[in-house]
Amino acid sequence: MTDVPAPRAISRTVLVTGCSSGIGRAIALKLARDGWPVVATARKPELLGGLHDAGCRVMRLDVTDPASMRGVVGAIEAVDGALGVLVNNAGYSQAGAVEAVPIARARDQFEANLFGPAHLCQLALPGMRRQRWGRIVNISSMGGRLVLPGAGYYHATKFALEALSDALRFEVERFGIDVVLIEPGLIRSGFASTATSNLETEPGTTDAYERFHAEVSRITTESFVKGPLARLTGTPEDVAEVVARAIAAPRPRTRYAVGASAAFLLTLRRLLPDRLWDRFLARTYPRPS
Repeated sequence: MTDVPAPRAISRTVLVTGCSSGIGRAIALKLARDGWPVVATARKPELLGGLHDAGCRVMRLDVTDPASMRGVVGAIEAVDGALGVLVNNAGYSQAGAVEAVPIARARDQFEANLFGPAHLCQLALPGMRRQRWGRIVNISSMGGRLVLPGAGYYHATKFALEALSDALRFEVERFGIDVVLIEPGLIRSGFASTATSNLETEPGTTDAYERFHAEVSRITTESFVKGPLARLTGTPEDVAEVVARAIAAPRPRTRYAVGASAAFLLTLRRLLPDRLWDRFLARTYPRPS
């Protein structure tokens, strides 16, 4: 009689992208402490040493490089059979007025914030479908449901990620896979300095938007340290706690807003018509002229 191999246990391995600092690092640490098998990744794996010491497997992954993404998912499946949980966290913010940002920089923003996560979903889903269980957690933003001045392309990527997640949730539910959106508000994570450092403008637009860009940079930075919204900021650990709850829940919610700033601004945006929202923003941001 031929021995029949036992069925492989469901893989609960978690892949977290963008773990070199901030939210991604906090998520990897929290999940590892909670007992999840975590693969923590970043473009610069030398920055992941502390996560290795915390029990994570660490790998290099560039979400703008298809070969890199295929290699990481393939390596996980070779060891664990499938990827159980995908946390799409890697991304950044491209600052600048819509007219002023070079289209090449806008494309780079979409590659990192939308197409990279979408490709990772495509790579992870076959294994999740085989084992009839999986979780895809997309780290969006309150900026996926409202727009602040001077970051139109960033917000466009997050709005698109929300739409993609809504479509994907419907498509994969019957395979035992849940898709969850996490929508952080203002989080003290180095986001502001990264966003403002990416400012690059098209030739001929400097005069029209110079003051606007300077003020957006100042306001973005100061929002995290002073003013009314500073009291509503959260921490990367706040986001990590919500991610941990979402992947452990038998039936997670489809969206989790994180932080008092997200709750306040999303409610305000829902209540205000477009023109009134613009007037509300104009109390803080200058209009280019």
